[in-house]
Amino acid sequence: MRKIISWTLIAIATAAAVVPAGAQEVGKKVIATPTAPNAIGPYSQAIRAGRTLYLAGQIAIDPKTNQLLSNGSIEEQTRRALDNLTAVLAADGLTMDNVVSTTVFLKDVGEFERMNAVYATYFKSAPPARATVEVARLPRDAKIEISAIAVAP
Repeated sequence: MRKIISWTLIAIATAAAVVPAGAQEVGKKVIATPTAPNAIGPYSQAIRAGRTLYLAGQIAIDPKTNQLLSNGSIEEQTRRALDNLTAVLAADGLTMDNVVSTTVFLKDVGEFERMNAVYATYFKSAPPARATVEVARLPRDAKIEISAIAVAP
């Protein structure tokens, strides 16, 4: 019985050690850029794991002043949040075309159509999958926050 268990464990360990072609690299890399707002907490602007880039949520903070566009319309805040995501993507050599999924957090879902009109200008062909949710409150009382996942070619 012990021999069967031993050989089974060896077979499992050997199979686990064989990595299929095209598998993602192990480990993670922090992606950061001064052209997007600094993180306002203990998190990174983005993390690269293999070919996948996980981008932290961006709100309408101007990276030059570190101030929220607090009086900005939903259109202005959406544009700033997407510009911030674009800057983080660029820091890793990617573009909005590499984005495969986004999550949009809205303070007021009644502003969805106005947000969506701006959002559509950033994803002209093959837009990413998206979830949109209304939330009670966002950091710094922003109207919108957008997070994303991108995949490098």
